[in-house]
Order: sequence, then structure tokens, then C-alpha cells
Amino acid sequence: MNTAQQPPVACEDWGLQSYAPVYAAMAELTDARTTATPDVIWLMQHPPVFTQGRAGKAEHLLTPGDIPVVQTDRGGQVTYHGPGQLMVYPLLDLARRGLGVSRLVHGLEHSVIALLASHGIIAEARSDAPGVYVNGAKVASLGLRVRRGCSYHGMALNVDVDLAPFARINPCGYAGLQMTSLACLGIALPMAQVQHALLQAIASEFDLVLEPAKPCTGLPGAAQPRGLAQ
Repeated sequence: MNTAQQPPVACEDWGLQSYAPVYAAMAELTDARTTATPDVIWLMQHPPVFTQGRAGKAEHLLTPGDIPVVQTDRGGQVTYHGPGQLMVYPLLDLARRGLGVSRLVHGLEHSVIALLASHGIIAEARSDAPGVYVNGAKVASLGLRVRRGCSYHGMALNVDVDLAPFARINPCGYAGLQMTSLACLGIALPMAQVQHALLQAIASEFDLVLEPAKPCTGLPGAAQPRGLAQ
């Protein structure tokens, strides 16, 4: 099916959301999908949390302290999420979109690279460690899962997040990996502006028609009226 025949993809901004309920909601949505289920991209931030991939090794959790650790079924090792980090969860029927897993990963990486390039920052992806890097420091992390031909989990872009908690882990399983953010790179933009620019880059990269991000309340995946994000 070509893009002209595809319906637009809804984009939902859920504000600040606890990680564990969102993880449960995206898994439930994926399990319940039919061929008629529309695709959606969830956008949000999380309170401080470490998440472990399904192959995550305990030795990469150095000193988590008071930050909770959630075991997940995504790919990859341990990472950190917190306020000031933009989470992008593409809940897509990959077969219907004609996308493979590698294409999805590389396309998300290229979208961040394009966003940074628009601000004069040269970034790159690495074949040995998914994500986006600027001078060796990681600015965006990816961890996906595909079940029944549909994607969930997604990408974390460091916008203006406290990077200190990354020192409590080996980020993505790499000891000493340096992390960075748009703010550290001199890109001082409000979250809403970053979100809009990234969605434009994703739409261009995948030749998608994306609806403008709509503020939502309640729990992602639940039938809640749209309103101002809390």
C-alpha cells in the first residue's frame, strides 16, 4: 500500500507519565491490534526511571540508588529516562506500512540526525550500537520490540534532561559511554518545538502523513477525552 492510500498517523502528546503503566498499555495495545487498528505515535516524558532490556545484564546497573528499575521486553541493555527527555513510541503495523525492523530503526536515527543537522550539528549512527551520537557522545537511544508484526517501545531523545543519573549505569551496556543532550550541544528549544521538528523529520524520513500532536490526558491507550496535557 502506498502512502497516498495510507491514513494519517495520529500523534498523541501524553505529557509526563509513569513508565510502568505506559509499558503495560503499549503491550496491551499491541496484543489487541487487528488489521483495522490505526497506527499511532505516543509522545511523552517520564519521571526518573531505569529500564532494562530483555537481555539486560545486572552488572550494567552500577548504583541505581533511589531511582526505580523496570524490567522490559524491549531490545538493548539498561538506560535512563527522566524529565527533559522526549520519548517517541511508534505503535505501527510494520507490514501494513511496508517497513522492516532495520528500516524503522535506521529511519528513527536518521530523523534525529536530520533534526540536528538543521541546527548545524553533525551527528551519526553506529552499526554496533543503535542510537545517535555527536563526537562519540550519545544524544538519542533506541530500544524496540516487534510482536505480531507491530512495533512498540521506541526512542529517547535527550533534550534538556539531567544527565547525572547515566553515571549510575553503563548506558546501553557500554562502560564509560558519554551522554549528551540538545541543551549541552547549544540547542536551547522548548520541548514542544523539538517535538514538532522531530515529527516533521520522521514524516519526511518515512514518507508519512502525521497528524499534529494532540495533548491528551489520562493513561495512554485508554479511552480518555482529549484536553490539555497534565
